[in-house]
Amino acid sequence: MAISFDNIPATLRNPGTYIEFNNELAGASSTMFKVAVAGQRLASGSQAAGIPVRVTDPSQAMALFGQGSMLAAQCEAFLNANTDTEMWAIALDDDTNGTAAVGSITVATAPVSAGTLALYVGGVRISVGISAGDDVATVATSIAAQINAALDLPVTATSSAGVVTVTARHKGEVLNGLDLRASFYDEAMPAGLTLTFAALSGGAGNPDVAVALDAMGDEWFNWLVCPYTDTANLVQVETELGDRFGPMRQIGCRAFVAFSGTHGETGTFGSNRNNPHVTCMSTGTSPTPTYLVSAINAAVAAKSLAIDPARPLQTLVLKGMLAPSRHERWSNSERNLLLFDGISTFTVGSDGTCRIERQITMYQQNSSGLSDASYLDICTPETLERIRYEQRLMISQQYPRHKLASDGTQYGAGQAIVTPQIIRGQLLSLYRTMELKGWVEAYDGYAEKLIVERDIDDANRVNWRDTPNLVNQLRITAGKQQFII
Repeated sequence: MAISFDNIPATLRNPGTYIEFNNELAGASSTMFKVAVAGQRLASGSQAAGIPVRVTDPSQAMALFGQGSMLAAQCEAFLNANTDTEMWAIALDDDTNGTAAVGSITVATAPVSAGTLALYVGGVRISVGISAGDDVATVATSIAAQINAALDLPVTATSSAGVVTVTARHKGEVLNGLDLRASFYDEAMPAGLTLTFAALSGGAGNPDVAVALDAMGDEWFNWLVCPYTDTANLVQVETELGDRFGPMRQIGCRAFVAFSGTHGETGTFGSNRNNPHVTCMSTGTSPTPTYLVSAINAAVAAKSLAIDPARPLQTLVLKGMLAPSRHERWSNSERNLLLFDGISTFTVGSDGTCRIERQITMYQQNSSGLSDASYLDICTPETLERIRYEQRLMISQQYPRHKLASDGTQYGAGQAIVTPQIIRGQLLSLYRTMELKGWVEAYDGYAEKLIVERDIDDANRVNWRDTPNLVNQLRITAGKQQFII
């Protein structure tokens, strides 16, 4: 009997017709992409630190991680931009040795007429009622009361002698720079009222992101939202993601971070990093905190990359991100410089909508320290990841329990035997399929260079070397117009 059966025995004498099912040729595949969001919780949350939990609703995140917590806000920001991608959250505790950031709002002069103050804390609008007879101390007390009434805010407030002290709920560096301002949308201020603001600062001691990385284990998370940009944590992220991308684990993941600072500070930060699995969005003076921008950016990118890893992300709306003031937005030339520093950029429309301009990785140099653009755009590692997955799926699905023979072996039809030449044909067929999907191009060159052979030292092993030509993205068009008069 030449045909290889999986379940029907050869020693069968009972009369009947026996038919078994085998899915090796079915070819159907389905991938559920997943995002891990790391962030700090509050003691009021019910979820223990370091244990991944799937989150599908902002109210669920609030209960799990505490109202006003960083992680609850990250989950809400992600779900606001993307409810299609499976999201898991990993809570971290504050560093017990850390300090909380502190900022202030000083009421410089009292109002002379009643009105409503439009106050913005980290980009969140708070309305403060002002009466004509309020003195500076009364106004400060009203501001503090409204801040404390907004339980979703990442800060609490106290007031004394016309000064509102704003303190972060969490310890650590992430809330440094949290924006405090009035009238973001040019709302009218009560006449006579003037305020001065000092953004939060002095926060120190981020949690150890290794807790989140360990919690991910060998589960395949395609993307990671990381709120930390301190060197110690980034080195751990880079190391872990490099290992996950490697051939022994093959569960690659891209991390999304965000950086707030001046143009010079942002460029310096980017220039000091070099990794193809971390992408950093510059925020400039956007009122939206960096830990929320990283979540928003990951949500928007993940939704598109899951559909097509080779399609560029440019022009996608960063839903929930507020733009810097008009006079503080970086020019085209300034953004271009950042794109040479490993920093991703965004543009702002006339209506204030923030859109991805170019999503790049932080990879900038090869092992020799020379400039290298091979992993410049996030589409490159994302597409490579998908190609590898499809190749692995094809082999594991079609040849799960096959015998291996050399090319030219005269085995019976229906035998569960595979040869290097058969695998070569399957790789070529798969390449055609991926070409139709728009992931690769230049089939003839791929076929010419594809090598599939039996290992000379291990008769149970097949080796191959292929050279997929990844489809590129239309990013720049240039023309030269020679006019005639």
